[in-house]
Amino acid sequence: MSNLAEVIKGAMSLGTRDRAALAEKLLASLEELSEEEAERLWAEEAQRRLDEYRSGRAKAVSSDAVHEKVDKLFR
Repeated sequence: MSNLAEVIKGAMSLGTRDRAALAEKLLASLEELSEEEAERLWAEEAQRRLDEYRSGRAKAVSSDAVHEKVDKLFR
């Protein structure tokens, strides 16, 4: 099986409708997780993000900046 980077690269080369269909299928597959599995996965993701922030690989963004970007996207 391909690694994640290869899968993402292939998915990003798809047209808009195909990417949307793929996203819908991937999201639907997450609904099949048990509550415990979903909580475990979110905890792992939260820890990964915290580790990236603490190591300097990620930076904090103010909520004002986020709201401003969202407003621009939805205008």
